[in-house]
Amino acid sequence: MTTTAYTVQGMTCGHCVTSVKEEVGEVPGVTGVDVDLATGLVTVSSRGPVGDDEIRTAVQAAGYEVVDPS
Repeated sequence: MTTTAYTVQGMTCGHCVTSVKEEVGEVPGVTGVDVDLATGLVTVSSRGPVGDDEIRTAVQAAGYEVVDPS
């Protein structure tokens, strides 16, 4: 199992969290999504490596943006 964390910008409420969980959860290979609204941290669990681009696209489909680490 693989776990990867992303920081997502723009989430402000429970609906935001649900939208991100649903979109990211539909990415092939993803087995779990945990979202911390306070920090914007999205932790993705998968059976194997999942491309960062796929996760970014799913987050964008939910209406938010993955922030690149600085």
